[in-house]
Amino acid sequence: MREDLLSIATGIVEQARKLGADEVDAYVASSAETSARVRMAEVERIIDATSHAASVRVIKDKRTAVCSTVDLTPKALSALVRQALELATIAEPDEYAGLPDRDELALASQPNLKLYDERIESLSIDEMKDTALRCEQAAFDYDSKVTNSDGAEMSVTRGVVALANSMGFAASYPATNAAIMVEAICDDEDGKKRNDSWYTVERALHNLEDAEYVGRKAAARAVAKLGARKLETTTLPVVWEAPVVRALLALIGEAVSGELLYRRSTFLAGLEGQQVGSPLFNLVDDPLLEGRLGSRPFDGEGVRSRTVSLFEGGAFNGFLFDSYTARRMGRKTTGAAGRSLSAPPSPGTSNLVLTPGEEPSERLIEGIEDGLLLTDLMGFGVNKTTGDFSRGAQGFRIEKGKVTYPVTEINVSGNLKDMLASIDAVGDDVLWLGSMGAPSIRMSQLTISGI
Repeated sequence: MREDLLSIATGIVEQARKLGADEVDAYVASSAETSARVRMAEVERIIDATSHAASVRVIKDKRTAVCSTVDLTPKALSALVRQALELATIAEPDEYAGLPDRDELALASQPNLKLYDERIESLSIDEMKDTALRCEQAAFDYDSKVTNSDGAEMSVTRGVVALANSMGFAASYPATNAAIMVEAICDDEDGKKRNDSWYTVERALHNLEDAEYVGRKAAARAVAKLGARKLETTTLPVVWEAPVVRALLALIGEAVSGELLYRRSTFLAGLEGQQVGSPLFNLVDDPLLEGRLGSRPFDGEGVRSRTVSLFEGGAFNGFLFDSYTARRMGRKTTGAAGRSLSAPPSPGTSNLVLTPGEEPSERLIEGIEDGLLLTDLMGFGVNKTTGDFSRGAQGFRIEKGKVTYPVTEINVSGNLKDMLASIDAVGDDVLWLGSMGAPSIRMSQLTISGI
């Protein structure tokens, strides 16, 4: 399949060049998804589907057009190329348009990042149903207070990505992923539903958490929320549980985009080389980690992957760029181009990793007389331009160094610059969920809005 997709990509490039494109690249992807979903011990849905698509970006006279199709027949691909060239003639010229510089392209020999698990190919639907059923049953068995479920699911995906351009670059790589998830539901005394979920997702089956563990984890988190109370508005030290740190990292990952920089839409604009966060804050974007979901041998333009230090000792080192945003800002690409079928490449993160500290995670709570353990964030109250942050939240009250009771219907708010600077402890635990690795952290103070 890899050879077939690569042949399609190179064929698209050759045809576009013959028809007059100055520069061109083609992105072709194919995937097969299988999933089994159950609810209340009954099979609810089975999916077994394949998909494939091709996208072409043509540049002529500095005018760019992107077109895509799910029809990979020669006739459809020929029409795709002609359509892209026609659209390019009416696009606005852009002096920064163009493929990457040749010396930035990945080499023919690619690092073995262990992105494909052959075991997934032989995994049967029955095995997946059994896994989902065991996961959900483990949630019910954990505690009789778990009275309902929003379902459990196991899914796997096998795919291939191929990329070729008019500078002679042509490469592909296969990848897999597998996931197990469940959501457990409890009834509180006041009739409100308390729910929580847990999931595990990895490139390889053997790296997944056990189905029973996932079920018990979701149930434990849901049961712990029973009897949740409200808080009065106050300012408290806040310990961020590792899963919720991922939400913070996602915001930082957006803010370091070179696209937001040239649009002046990030609170980090003008802060390169400056101390922004706590000396404990060290953040890396690393697409070269073996077996991780964000890993890739080359980016969406064929540029070689490389590790980028974003924050070191709290100092902001710089932004992530693709070729276009780098040219606009007088920089060099950092190999951070993401790719979709319907749009030009744009910069984004791969594997975003917050370096763990030396403090055992349980000790982050010790010494806090009055504080909050943050376990859930909800809503979208973030201004990436100013850094203002306000999100709905849930968690647990900390009193005299111990977790006491669950809290709900609160908001946590602050400014992202102040929040990063207020980190006074980083745990030694690292939780990988998706393409982010995050330990728990503690902020010396955060505004809690409640009653």
